[in-house]
Amino acid sequence: MRKWKHAAKLTILCSLLIGAAAPGTAEAAADRTSKYRVYQNDKALMEFSDQSKAVQYAKSFNHAYVEQIGTRSLVWDNFPKYKVYQKDASKPEWEFQTLKAAAAEAKKWANASVRELSSGGWVWDNYPEHPGFTLYQGDKTLPGWQFPTLEKAKAEGKRWGNAHIIDKSNNRWVWDNISQEKKQELRQGPKRYQVYQGQKTMETWAFAYLQDAVNESLKWADSHIVNKDKNNETVFRNEHRYIVYRNDAKASSFVGLESAIKAASKLDNASIVWDGRTIWSNSPYFRVMQEGVVLSGFNLFKNAVSFAAKMENSEIVTLDGLRVWDNLRTLMYLAWNGSAKHDTIVGHVSQTQGLDIDSPTWFSLADASGTLKDESDPLTAEWLRSQGVEIHPLVHNQFDAKLTSAFLADIAAQQRFIGALTKRLGELGVHGVNIDFEGMSGSDRDRYTAFVAALSKAAREKGLTVSIDLPRGSILWNHKTAYDHTKLAELVDYIAIMAYDQYYRGSSSPGPVAGLTWTEEGVQEYLSYGIPRSKLLLGVPFYVRVWELDAGGKLVSNRAIWMKDVPELLESAEVSTTKDEKHGLDRVDFNKDGKRYVFWMEDIGTIGQRIELAKKYDLAGIAAWRLGYEPLDLWTAMLRAK
Repeated sequence: MRKWKHAAKLTILCSLLIGAAAPGTAEAAADRTSKYRVYQNDKALMEFSDQSKAVQYAKSFNHAYVEQIGTRSLVWDNFPKYKVYQKDASKPEWEFQTLKAAAAEAKKWANASVRELSSGGWVWDNYPEHPGFTLYQGDKTLPGWQFPTLEKAKAEGKRWGNAHIIDKSNNRWVWDNISQEKKQELRQGPKRYQVYQGQKTMETWAFAYLQDAVNESLKWADSHIVNKDKNNETVFRNEHRYIVYRNDAKASSFVGLESAIKAASKLDNASIVWDGRTIWSNSPYFRVMQEGVVLSGFNLFKNAVSFAAKMENSEIVTLDGLRVWDNLRTLMYLAWNGSAKHDTIVGHVSQTQGLDIDSPTWFSLADASGTLKDESDPLTAEWLRSQGVEIHPLVHNQFDAKLTSAFLADIAAQQRFIGALTKRLGELGVHGVNIDFEGMSGSDRDRYTAFVAALSKAAREKGLTVSIDLPRGSILWNHKTAYDHTKLAELVDYIAIMAYDQYYRGSSSPGPVAGLTWTEEGVQEYLSYGIPRSKLLLGVPFYVRVWELDAGGKLVSNRAIWMKDVPELLESAEVSTTKDEKHGLDRVDFNKDGKRYVFWMEDIGTIGQRIELAKKYDLAGIAAWRLGYEPLDLWTAMLRAK
């Protein structure tokens, strides 16, 4: 389900479209189609038609970037260039655009480093350059016998007999004041020093002289030496605390950090783990992943986006585990029932797959005084909720222009209607409401906008989402209708584009219910009003219109046929199918029972093409008219296409 649904529940829908109005003339309006989208990490913030305004807005946020909608190509970002770590930990405020600023912060902390995100490893650190030297007398040392330099360790060591020094960067025995004669003497004594690697030891790992035991221990990572004469007390450890990994597989280990970095720097996708904490890495900071699997890594965010945009269901995750980009969105599916009956609605919804919102036809304007006709059913609402389907009941005006004009002229009637409707919606526990007022007079344009504003305000006070159904129409004459697209878009959460009935019952010539070319042009026109893509739902038809023609090819009659009944319609018929390039659909001509017919095909393939249109323009989802018209296997294909 789309992430935006969690922020504002969806509502959608539609009913049959009004007939096409006569073309008119209008001044060309400025194209306000949004072309750029601002994100903060993987969350969309705002859309703009102007790139400079998008960038200016994005500058107010950290981890922000601007993409070109559709292609998702990156045009600007302000991801940090440098990041400060203390061991493996970082903070949001430890991200900087300059090395100078990053180093200034890092200097406040011990064991700190600065990574330039466009490259691997460190560009600054204050880890000790050398861990120092430890002085021993025999196999004993003291807390004060830790020295930063060999010279200082020697100066102290010369004050004691039987002394030696261990270089902590590699655990090697680097100095002693024991004579060769004394060493030979010690080697003749009892073998009290035993080398272990974990619990493992060998007979040949027993030594009388400690230096010989140390040299053997150095051959084995994470080994140690015990003095058997002192109750197996550990007197030396060869711990390899710095572990080098390549592609998450252990490659080698080292006593000192410098050696580990030197080895890791020669490898790709390497990291160094110290005491279980990853303190160094040259792996690309931005990783492109698909279903939890890393596909590739990139040091630059723009390169990661360029790669990920070509991969479906991918995401970009930083080495620190922050998701900063994804294309995991799925379309929202809404469908109308065209019915209020419980059994019908249950039958409709039971055969769907991936349906998010159901819109039963429960409410209508009964009269001009604002009486609400209520056909809702609490039992149906309870059942839909139990199925995990949101409920956005449709409310209509009987498609009666005269009735609606009288109603919109009466403020008290509107208040009565809105009050009764929202009260009942609250009692039913639904999630939203869909406004489907059609067939209205263009003179009611401003009054209808005011009514929608009042209804939306009252619905939102009850936590409901508001959607509205608007005809596909034409930008040439929409200004003459009752629908002020720009203002209505500001008042509601979603708009369902009723992109069907291009050729309708009253058409004088045959044609498709919704040509794909006509549908796409309609989406473009809605975007040109400046309506955010995230508010738009593309209406799709689950029916065709069959046209009967006489022998001369003239129109005789027409009727709507449900999509699922098309195969039966063509049984025992002489069928000819041709591709109609103008409409982007298959034209089907057939003869049956001595009569000639034509229609434009709607099937699983064409519904898939409409879904792809919604994806192409990054719309919120689709709204289908209507349930019960479709073949069962359509929903399987729709689920897979989400």
